[in-house]
Amino acid sequence: MAVPKGKVSKARRDKRRSSTWKLAAPNLVVCPKCGALHLPHRMCQECGTYNGREIKTVKSVVAK
Repeated sequence: MAVPKGKVSKARRDKRRSSTWKLAAPNLVVCPKCGALHLPHRMCQECGTYNGREIKTVKSVVAK
């Protein structure tokens, strides 16, 4: 029966596992109204719209 020869240290164990749990960068989509990049299924921070509706009045839009 296969038995480990010695204890695997925490550093060695964690080095082996490090490449498995890399986080992926979030995907960005272009806002159809202003063209800014934002996270999908979230309100655009630049113009305050979501799904074609104005959700929030943004100060930069009011100033224009």
